[in-house]
Amino acid sequence: MKPEAAIYIIRQALEVGFILAGPPLITGLVVGLIVSIFQAATQIQEMTLSFIPKLIAVFGVLIFLLPTMIRVMQTFTRELITNYSHYLQ
Repeated sequence: MKPEAAIYIIRQALEVGFILAGPPLITGLVVGLIVSIFQAATQIQEMTLSFIPKLIAVFGVLIFLLPTMIRVMQTFTRELITNYSHYLQ
């Protein structure tokens, strides 16, 4: 395998990873920020108040975006398998 092909595959894999991980992480960040502001304003320091909303929001985003995420993974895998012989040259 040529170094260019390996770099291309690794770059594509990282891009797919960022695309798949981005929405749940950003959702957790935004919900965590909102809950932190709420906790600071009300001076409620309950640990479950910060954990449960983030958990529910991240699972909601995962369920909502799961078909798209699967499609992205299928496209990447299909491209990798169909161009397998090209990468080995």
